[in-house]
Amino acid sequence: MSDNPYGNSFGGGYGAQTSRPAAPAAAAPSAGLQGFGAAPQAAPPGDLVKDTTTAKFAADVIQESRNQPVLVDFWAPWCGPCKQLTPILERAVQAAGGRVKLVKMNIDEHPAIAGQLGVQSIPAVFAFVGGQPVDGFMGALPESEVKAFIERLTKGAGGDPLAEALAQANELLAAGDAANAAQLFAVILQHEPGHAGATAGLAECYLAMGEHAQARAIVEQVPADAPDDPALAAVRTKLKLAEEIAELGDPVQLQARIEGEADDHQARFDLALIAQAQGDRPTAAGHLLEIIRRDRTFMDDGARRKLLEFFEAWGPADPATKEARRKLSTLLFS
Repeated sequence: MSDNPYGNSFGGGYGAQTSRPAAPAAAAPSAGLQGFGAAPQAAPPGDLVKDTTTAKFAADVIQESRNQPVLVDFWAPWCGPCKQLTPILERAVQAAGGRVKLVKMNIDEHPAIAGQLGVQSIPAVFAFVGGQPVDGFMGALPESEVKAFIERLTKGAGGDPLAEALAQANELLAAGDAANAAQLFAVILQHEPGHAGATAGLAECYLAMGEHAQARAIVEQVPADAPDDPALAAVRTKLKLAEEIAELGDPVQLQARIEGEADDHQARFDLALIAQAQGDRPTAAGHLLEIIRRDRTFMDDGARRKLLEFFEAWGPADPATKEARRKLSTLLFS
């Protein structure tokens, strides 16, 4: 992978291959507030290996790699060397005892991420740490080389108190405990002002508590010339989507308008945009398809044109695209 887009020199030994408030009143977590406490417990064995999708990649890989390294195995059912490598990866990850996780992605069903990473042949393994790809290899390596790769990747893991505190804070946030997570993110920022992961985590806590203005204030404290960080970018995207939804109106009121007048196409169109911003693709497509069924002249066929925009954003292989395209064809040609 010498030509990978992130400029890392991936390990050699290629084998066979196919082409982040004020502290809440709640009690602070015991670990993490005194020298950042003990390291988080290793993940249960059953949590170490999983399959992912394009929609879940950010959570399963980008966010999770802030807790411990994550290996991404890009594979396909027709790839012989993939069938050799995957069980080797699984055994090596299990043997590492929670220091690393394995996420598998079928590129036939979910090609977008592999394409963005410049994967040209499989099996291809990318190692993510702190939300970024840092190493990797191609081909079906022997088990000894896979274990050596994991050992190099995880060397010294568990010895960084700040990293351990960050991992615990992210776990608390993921479990819905935004108040205690916010306390721990704030402690990290006291020790390392401007830490991108803790800044993003603290902003995420505000978002989870419905305090969008505070979340934006946290993000805006980041210097304009600071390096891009995926976690901060994700928070900015969430804030932007929340603002767009607020401008469109109250979805409950919009739904009431439709129930009172089925041909209120503007209300239905706005609901489609809200659903898309929230990631509810089937609902977004359903509203637009209903407008198309009722009135092709609305906004000069704007519902159909917007649906085609959604198709392009979702990708041709997305289930929502396939289903909505089938329904659109039925409406247009039957």
